[in-house]
Amino acid sequence: MLKLSNLSVNYGVVRALNDVSFEVPEGHITALLGSNGAGKTSLLRAVSGLVPYLGSITFDGTEASKLGPEHLARAGVLQVPEGRRIVADLTVVENLKLGLTALGGRVSKVDIDGVFEIFPALAGMKEREGWMLSGGEQQMLAIGRALVTAPRLLLLDEPSLGLAPVIIKAVYEALATVLKGTTVLLVEQSTANALSLCNEAVVLAQGNVSAKGAPSIFTRDFLAKAYLGG
Repeated sequence: MLKLSNLSVNYGVVRALNDVSFEVPEGHITALLGSNGAGKTSLLRAVSGLVPYLGSITFDGTEASKLGPEHLARAGVLQVPEGRRIVADLTVVENLKLGLTALGGRVSKVDIDGVFEIFPALAGMKEREGWMLSGGEQQMLAIGRALVTAPRLLLLDEPSLGLAPVIIKAVYEALATVLKGTTVLLVEQSTANALSLCNEAVVLAQGNVSAKGAPSIFTRDFLAKAYLGG
């Protein structure tokens, strides 16, 4: 589904990613871990077609740079960015309807009513505007909006960022159910939650892959060493 080969990203003279290579098989959840500044968000931006890169990113065998961000989105590459970016002046339902405009002929297994089943906290807030929601409610809405687009590849950037532990637990319980069979690249600093959800994990340290493998290998000591660069 998604293959990265010798991926590098530069910002002027600063190299954010250096020869990163790994694959995200169809139907799998791959967690991308690492400390602040490790290159995680730069990688997501490259996969989304938002920054130029060296090396190769292929989605379903097609080089991403040949598609561009708009065609990637139409093909089903959807990102839930850090900071959520819901439309503050639109209601919950209106925000979800925005997601339907990105279907591109795909059939979604989650409709708007399905979002309210996945996230019951939103069900009583259908006509509430985005700015009135708490951080956790906004995150649920952002994830729900992505789900109604029937994503073929879902890019989740820090879904637990800034949330209370009880909300993080609710979000991850919902994700564990709804993401079965969906191809996901999950960027997270909350390693325990990410490892509980993923099929494979990749650790970035200073723009390089320092470790990758099944979640079972990521003991506390192994993870600490990987965060420091292996």
